[in-house]
Amino acid sequence: MGEHLDKEHYDLVCKALGPKMQFVQGDVAYAYGALLAGCTYFAGYPITPATETAEALARYLPQIGGTCIQMEDEIASLSAIIGASWTGTKAMTATSGPGFSLMMENLGYAVMSETPCVIVDVQRSGPSTGQPTESSQGDIMQARWGTHGDHEIIALAPSNVQECMDLTIDCFNLAERYRNPVILLTDGDVGHMRERLVIPDREDYEVEFRVPPPEDKEAYVPFEGDENKIPRVANFGLGYHTYVTGLTHDVTGLPATDDADKHTQLVTRLVEKITDKREEIVRVEVEKQEGARIGIISYGITARPAMGAVRILRERGVPVNFMRLISIWPFANRQVAEFAAGLDHILVPEMNLGQVVHPVREAVEGQCPVSCLPKIGGVMHNPQEVSEAVEKIPKGTKGATGGKKGGKKGMKKGGGR
Repeated sequence: MGEHLDKEHYDLVCKALGPKMQFVQGDVAYAYGALLAGCTYFAGYPITPATETAEALARYLPQIGGTCIQMEDEIASLSAIIGASWTGTKAMTATSGPGFSLMMENLGYAVMSETPCVIVDVQRSGPSTGQPTESSQGDIMQARWGTHGDHEIIALAPSNVQECMDLTIDCFNLAERYRNPVILLTDGDVGHMRERLVIPDREDYEVEFRVPPPEDKEAYVPFEGDENKIPRVANFGLGYHTYVTGLTHDVTGLPATDDADKHTQLVTRLVEKITDKREEIVRVEVEKQEGARIGIISYGITARPAMGAVRILRERGVPVNFMRLISIWPFANRQVAEFAAGLDHILVPEMNLGQVVHPVREAVEGQCPVSCLPKIGGVMHNPQEVSEAVEKIPKGTKGATGGKKGGKKGMKKGGGR
């Protein structure tokens, strides 16, 4: 399914980006990932803490023959990349909370029209304009439910700068594979911190491109799903007749707003093309320790102090299991349920008043209590806060922190490809 980026294009990108190993911001790494994935079009509007992504692409895209345009607002930004995508171009925008809110109607349009595109949301504290320079994880539920109607979305959450680049490439691949908008659900702390980044060799990663439509233009049915319920939609300019609308439509693309059966068939397919492949999309990391009765689940920037807390607790003789959610949506239901097996309690630290904690509770289905360790105001947790919260969990059945010291360790990925 995947292939390597065209060598000439890859060489052009690498020439623009410079050394293979760099010390860069997360926001810049999103731009690197987009270019390495074959993105040649960016439309956006400046907003803290995401502006550096637009600045980087404004610098690099012209060097590879691409286009970077500043739009009048975020509504127009997502509109522009949807239009670009329909010409066969890989396209991306980047924003933060207030701009993300403005994109919600067009996000639904991209879902309904099955338009591959990538949205980088560098979350900041809200609601409204909130704390413009302060980080948050407050857009988790908005990413899933912000646009109206029954739908599915794919969202990934990086925890370090290398992942900012790597997961951006993944976002483009997922967008093309499932013909769906994909969100890189990051945050201001990850976006603004600087770390080492290594640009991969061309042979070390794969990119996906749109599957071309059948050659028979007369027999072409634009929105008829294949065996995976994903249509092979023709890009504009290829001579195919394609009607694109946000209205309920039949397989030809023509509106069918008063037909309950066709609406049910369409929306069910839009949902199932994602949910049927949940196990291929979900990405988690799990580290278990023998004797652990407590588990911590976290994601994004908060996963870093959470992992620090795990180390502190283990040094104190308190075994703890740890899970990092790399994909947020679709949710890792099976993986979280398996993680909960044998645990007395799960703690979910996050930079909001409790969002991911809800799907965690649903996935656990009463196996053990799940509590949230919330924090807002733009300051992330520190490892001591998380470790102290674990130690305050009542001792005893379904809450004990005791157990054997040491034990088996090991990071393993579950649910990914």
